[in-house]
Formats: sequence, C-alpha cells, structure tokens
Amino acid sequence: MLTERQLFLLQLLVNDYIVSAEPVGSRSISKRDDVHYSPATIRNELADLEEMGYLEKTHLSSGRVPSEKGYRFYVDHLLSPAMLTDLEMDNIRDAYRRKFSENEELIRVTAELLSEFSSYTAIMLGPELLEMKLKHIQLVKLSESQGVLIIVTDTGHVENRVVSFPDEIRAEDIEKIVNILNDKLNNVSLYQLQSRLNAEVRNVLRKNISDYEHIMALLKDGLAINDPEQIFYSGKNNILSQPEFQDIDKVISLLNVFEGKDLVHELMNIPSGGLHIRIGKENKLNGIEDCSLITTTYSADGEHLGTVAVIGPKRMAYPRVITLIDVLSKLLTKSLSDRKENNK
Repeated sequence: MLTERQLFLLQLLVNDYIVSAEPVGSRSISKRDDVHYSPATIRNELADLEEMGYLEKTHLSSGRVPSEKGYRFYVDHLLSPAMLTDLEMDNIRDAYRRKFSENEELIRVTAELLSEFSSYTAIMLGPELLEMKLKHIQLVKLSESQGVLIIVTDTGHVENRVVSFPDEIRAEDIEKIVNILNDKLNNVSLYQLQSRLNAEVRNVLRKNISDYEHIMALLKDGLAINDPEQIFYSGKNNILSQPEFQDIDKVISLLNVFEGKDLVHELMNIPSGGLHIRIGKENKLNGIEDCSLITTTYSADGEHLGTVAVIGPKRMAYPRVITLIDVLSKLLTKSLSDRKENNK
C-alpha cells in the first residue's frame, strides 16, 4: 500500500516524464513550488517506489522513469481527465457542423481531429468491417492443381478467389473442408476470419484432413481481406516523432504493424462500450509492445458500429487523450445517429 507521499511523488514524476521525456531526479522534484520535501526524503521515497516496481532507472542516469506497473497504477488510480480549452471545443464542434454526404467522411474527420489534437496516431474502423459477415463458402476444383474459393457475405457480396490445391486432393476432402468452414465460420465478421481459422478451424482440419497444413495455408490466402477502405488512419508519422521511436528497428516494426492486418484483428476484438487502455506488453501484438493503445467504440441509436483507437508511446499524455477520445466518440455517435434519423 503506497503512502500519501509516495502517491503524490509518483503522480508528479509520471506527469513530469510525460512532458519532458527525460528521467526525473529527486533534485528537480524538490525545486517545484508545490513540493515541500527535502531532496534526501524524495530520493529515499523514489528508491522505495523503484524497489516496489513502479519506477525504474535508465542506464546510469540519476533520474528515474515510470515502469509499466507505474503507468498502470497512474492510469487506474491517479489520473484525472484533462479539460479541453474553449477554443479547442469550438474548433471540434465546427468540424462536425459541416455537411457530410457519407458516413465515411464523418469517420475520417474524426480520425483527423483525434490525431491533430493528440499528436499521436489515430485509427478508426468503419461500420462495414463489423457489419459484413460470412454467409457461405464454396470450394470448387477447376483442375488437378487449381480451384476457386467462393465467398458469399450476408450483404449479398460475392468474391471468387483462385487457390492452389495440394497434389491429389480428393473430392471427399474438398467436401469435408467446405462443411467444416461453413460450420465454424458462418456469421463471422470478415475481419475475424483469420483469427477464427487459427482458433477453431485448424484443430478440426488436423483431425479430418491429411494435408491440413497445406489447406490452412490455402485458406489463409484465400480468406485474406484486401479491401482497406473501412480502415482510417491519421497521423501515422506522429508517433515516429516521439523520442522513444528514434530506434530504426522500432520504427520498422511499427510501420509493419500499420501496414498489416493483425492490428485490425486486434481492434476488432475490443469489447463494445467503455474505454480500454493497454500499456506496453499488455499489447500482445508484436510491434506495439513499446506503445500504449487507448480504444473505445462508437454507435448510432445504440447499434455498435466501429472502433476508435489512439496509439502513442507508453509516455502518452493519458489525461488529454482520454478526454479527446471520449469527446470525439460521443460527437461521432451523435452525428451518425442524427444522420440515421434524418434518412428515415
């Protein structure tokens, strides 16, 4: 259990580090007008906080930085949402007063506002990613080595994709595969197909199909979603300007995440409603383990439509981002609900 003094010093240190990105020492804390402890007392308390895992030292610097445990405690217990200025709120409201011909324009504007006012990377998942679900799959053999995978969605959308069959695949194997797929993947969102393939289909194929690894590779390629129109990024380069991302390997890993599908799958699994904050290694996705990810959802007339997300360093300005993401998701929800009502 932390003492009142330790809570106070931990909050100060995290706030200072968020602003400066420099390790914080006891001497710099003691010079603050709102601190009335000696440098020695502060040094001892910071050493205790480090021993408890809330702080850590970088290299040989005398200063300390928050650990992931320290950030988590700060977010859960010490954080108060920041207030936006009247000018900022006026500018945000003005952006939503424009006339929009499509919902996608509203979503794109929200991503732009979120990245502009947070200085981090904003990601929005549009409604179609959640709404379009698999209705039926058919696998047809065209020759000894090729076939076509037919995907039908609940909206009536049909896609045909040419696939390569393993040698000497039997007609009864194709029938088994189709039955398994339609049993396990029916009514699954298109952007969840890859994760469901691994979670539910792989083991069934292993038990029923001899060359199941080849079939899994075939299905992963055939069920890949290539249409990025309902993923809206804004400020991809913002996070790269942060001091934590001067390491070229970190930059490459992060850019690969932005270009791939795994992050979308991760965001698709965010529970609807409420705010969710993942810090550092709480993010299981390779490439963002040095980041924090804040997400919420938006809706229209109570119907869950999509996801709002901000990616930044672990040294994220949590109070401001939480306020921004809350304000913008609510304004987006209201605007989409109004448009839905006007279109009736």
